[in-house]
Amino acid sequence: MTVSACSTPDKPIVRTEFIRPAIPAEARQHCADPVSLPDRALKAQEVTSLWSRDRAGLRICEQRRAAAVSASEGAAP
Repeated sequence: MTVSACSTPDKPIVRTEFIRPAIPAEARQHCADPVSLPDRALKAQEVTSLWSRDRAGLRICEQRRAAAVSASEGAAP
């Protein structure tokens, strides 16, 4: 015998909720474009300066990417 107070005629409601990981704001910033080179021969100092700016931009972009990956992996079950 079933006790009427313990049974329900309705089916249970099951909801699936997708939770997105929190991505750091720094990771959402666009990466810097490569330095535009002038249409002329460059001096050694200019080459070094422009190359350094590109390399610094690449490192910053990689740090942002790594932060996004870390945030998303931290939220994984």
